[in-house]
Amino acid sequence: MRVVFMGTPDFAVGTLKAIIEAGHDVAAVVTQPDKPRGRSKSLVFSPVKEEAVAHGITVLQPERARDEAFVEELRTYNADVIVVVAFGQLLPASIINMPRYGCINVHASLLPKYRGASPIQWAVIDGCEYSGVTTMKMDEGLDTGDILMVEKVKLDAKETGGSLFDRLSDVGAHLLVKTLEGLEAGTITPVKQDDSESTYVKMLHKSFGKMDFNKSAAELERLIRGLNPWPSAFTYIDGKMLKIWDADVADNISEVQTEEVKPGQVVTVGKNTFTIACGQGYLVVNEVQLEGNGQRFVLKRQPVRSRCNVRRISRILNGSEKRYYGSFIWLLWIWILL
Repeated sequence: MRVVFMGTPDFAVGTLKAIIEAGHDVAAVVTQPDKPRGRSKSLVFSPVKEEAVAHGITVLQPERARDEAFVEELRTYNADVIVVVAFGQLLPASIINMPRYGCINVHASLLPKYRGASPIQWAVIDGCEYSGVTTMKMDEGLDTGDILMVEKVKLDAKETGGSLFDRLSDVGAHLLVKTLEGLEAGTITPVKQDDSESTYVKMLHKSFGKMDFNKSAAELERLIRGLNPWPSAFTYIDGKMLKIWDADVADNISEVQTEEVKPGQVVTVGKNTFTIACGQGYLVVNEVQLEGNGQRFVLKRQPVRSRCNVRRISRILNGSEKRYYGSFIWLLWIWILL
């Protein structure tokens, strides 16, 4: 097939590679304009553009895909199909209906569930047992087109947004190639989505990662995993951000009297972890990163000196007659600075 590929982030790169490796003729790649980055504001290629340039493929970067001049330029490539993977702009009907086989989208959810942005992270945050990838024939709606093929993936117990992103990127690449083969052979029957079963997810922002310890420990643990590596779950210590990268859930802590504990209090400090009370259950923290320090502090894998510091805090706290051990902010400052 003669293909025009439209995509921008890392998630789309695997699909572009798979199309090339399958022997299809990629006539052009369409991606978002180069973005300034860093203090120098130097322009940076999107991951998809980097891949296209490496293969010598023509790259188009319209500010607006709806502009008539771009639509007419796209028409000159005479594509049999346009493949769209996380491109970042809505397409007009003039593009959707342009190629012989239409525009085929790779969406990282089991449609009609999780339409919209960030379906990967939300599947983890919501505690889904399964996620997956859907290929669909695009229409003018938001992820509302007819379903072509689906592949389901079971989430691991400690799945993160990052690990699921990588897995679904690989699944999507292979599923798209199978979809193109089926379209060309005429063996795929499109299936309309059941709108009554549809759900939509919000685009993630950095502010969404702020942790509310009135929520259950299970909810917060999923939030931590879902927002790893971006935008990350966090709290504050005297105005400084503390990112929490990994934690476990405990229903009960034997040495803690529940009636004396408030959400957000650190209730135990061990050799390799510390535990925070939540609205329901306890969050056992394993890995943190303080603002201004690029290094992640993995408690279970620290050098002896760091472990001794944690033990020192533990001895101080265990000598207290109190059944809980002060505020989250107070304890963490001691724990990090010692």
